[in-house]
Amino acid sequence: MAKSLSVFGLACLCLQIASGPAVAKGLNVHLPDAHLSSPSTDSVAARLATQNTLFSEQFEDDMKSSPESETARGDYRDNALLDDYSLAASTKQNAADRTYRAKLAAISTGGFSEQDRLSHDLLLHVLDNRIADSALKDYEMPISQMQGIHNSLADLPNSVPLDTVQHYEDYIARLHQIPRAFEQTIEVLRQGEKDGLMPARILLEQIPAQCEGTIAEDPFLAPTKNFPASVPDEAQKRLTEKIEQAVNSEVLPAYRYFADFIAKDYAPHGRTTIGLNSLPDGARLYQQAIREQTTTDMAPAEIHALGLREVERINGLLNALALKAGYKDLSSFRTGLNNDPKYVPKSPDQIVDDFRRYVGQMQPRLPELFGVFPKTPLTVEAAPASQPNNPTHYIFGTPDGTRPARVVVATSTYAHRKLLSDETQAYHEGIPGHHLQISIQQRLTGLPEFRLHVINNAYAEGWAVYAEALGKEIGFFQDPASDYGRLNLELMRAVRLVVDTGIHSEGWTREQAVAYFRESGAGDEPTIQAEINRYIAWPAQGLSYQIGKLKILDLRNRAQQQLGSRFDLRAFHDEILSGGSLPLDMLEARVTNWIRSQLPNAASR
Repeated sequence: MAKSLSVFGLACLCLQIASGPAVAKGLNVHLPDAHLSSPSTDSVAARLATQNTLFSEQFEDDMKSSPESETARGDYRDNALLDDYSLAASTKQNAADRTYRAKLAAISTGGFSEQDRLSHDLLLHVLDNRIADSALKDYEMPISQMQGIHNSLADLPNSVPLDTVQHYEDYIARLHQIPRAFEQTIEVLRQGEKDGLMPARILLEQIPAQCEGTIAEDPFLAPTKNFPASVPDEAQKRLTEKIEQAVNSEVLPAYRYFADFIAKDYAPHGRTTIGLNSLPDGARLYQQAIREQTTTDMAPAEIHALGLREVERINGLLNALALKAGYKDLSSFRTGLNNDPKYVPKSPDQIVDDFRRYVGQMQPRLPELFGVFPKTPLTVEAAPASQPNNPTHYIFGTPDGTRPARVVVATSTYAHRKLLSDETQAYHEGIPGHHLQISIQQRLTGLPEFRLHVINNAYAEGWAVYAEALGKEIGFFQDPASDYGRLNLELMRAVRLVVDTGIHSEGWTREQAVAYFRESGAGDEPTIQAEINRYIAWPAQGLSYQIGKLKILDLRNRAQQQLGSRFDLRAFHDEILSGGSLPLDMLEARVTNWIRSQLPNAASR
């Protein structure tokens, strides 16, 4: 279960999302409905003060419950602590969520400004989703080949400040806690097994090798290789010895123990079916996942049908591009591109260099698309060899920029990859996609702090997919091969709608899912295999991309139609980004109000 209002990275979104929609229908969760309490006799100012105090208290409690989240956003009060991964921590979190939810629902929002009502509804939305997840015991399946403690802790040296002696001491303190964190996770996994909540065996069987890869790579010693000048020479030897001792006697043995537990005691009991609907309450688990990831109440069958329509539409665009490029049809165009050796990377570095080049060429063009574009530092790096199945993803930096944001690029089996979609992915993960959106959100003013950090996947991934095509609008993607990469990547997002619902609602086998994906032509073989495993591990997450993008595009088209010559693309983008990460219905309401404010005589309305 996600422990905070934040994410630690986008996988695109390759980690936890702690926001989501209302409580899943049919759950035995009895909560007061927002705005149904008796009208308050308190003044607007008094009720608003009560709400703002509640926002502060709830956010502070959330951060205190997750020291790792505190550190991620540059708050180092609990920098020496790891999170509590125990069952008791999940129970405590749920109790706190229910308490804050009840207090917030009791506040009448009559007379509040639009932003204050939005903050009220957004936190209710977040808490409702977390309470629903808890009721379904989603927290009892905290690991997969994509995410979980074995992967997140391996990134610890990159996720903490290492610029003072004290911060090195904090890092060592966290190393000492890694065995405890693994023991707590094992406790949770055993309870999930008792409750019949088991991940798919074919995915669990990959985890021991991932652990062994981390052990071989040993990233935990990296901080001893390049001390900053702020750490005195006399301290470096002492800190190096302490780190080596902790890593060799505690951290690596804990990884071995966890790998052994997964291999011998846990993975053999993993479910043999891949769909979420094969679990107890599986249909409700999947519908809640859809609500959480898409912030809609769309049914699986509705999403499946949308996916089929989108596949047909995008294939039409690809066919037109093939004819324009001089090919007789899409099949021959695709074959020509896939067989052309110039689109096969010669090394992992070539892929990373591609991403850096495309991010660099977009940076100076941002003023054509946005009025606000903070220049927060962004680095591009290859994914660790110990995590070959993780897709390219974004990890945000600290709001003050002292720790840069990172685009982590998948480069494993590079000789079987293609360079065709690098440009599109660079815009998606970097700018004007995730990095631009989150950098702006982290610096919004006049909002409760939780709104600077909460992530709704349909908004975040929808924006990033929408942002890919902005390169086309300012003159990039002139090469038919790169434009093919852009459209083919969008095709993959449409394929996700079909395959994800096929797996988790229609009863598809892995073989069926692979066959459909392969027939679509939307990805090379390593991508297909990794993507299918991703959908199995992370139900409904893949649905957020195209659903969110279509909503943003619909809002833009609506604004253009209603405003005509008054429509300003930069102002529209600034409006989309200036409210933070919102559920799609709240985003629509916000943009609708903005459109009205741009019309003649808006002030008299």
